[in-house]
Amino acid sequence: MCGMEIWINPACSKCRSALSLLDAEGAEYTVRRYLEDVPGEDEIRAVLERLGLEPWDITRTQEAVATELGIKEWARDAGTRDRWIAALASHPGLIQRPIITADDGTAVVGRTEEAVRDALSR
Repeated sequence: MCGMEIWINPACSKCRSALSLLDAEGAEYTVRRYLEDVPGEDEIRAVLERLGLEPWDITRTQEAVATELGIKEWARDAGTRDRWIAALASHPGLIQRPIITADDGTAVVGRTEEAVRDALSR
């Protein structure tokens, strides 16, 4: 089993569930409290590539700051991709959680037990 990093918000029940499952399986991982240790734009781009997703796919559009920014109205295309990434870097609370990155270069959004088990199986 390879090492992993998990981006969490300790107040998030999905994050706590993912940590519990990782612990139950004896996984080796590092916790990153991404609201305090905020990922930069380049790091977000790298994680998106590993996830095979676009920034709007991991954006929490129901958050108050998303409403303030009008994110739901933003285009979802190559021309606005950098704008989305900049918003995630500036407002890390918009990043969907937890995100698990593995040493083998893969990543998953671990919101379900199935997704966390997928990360464990790599």
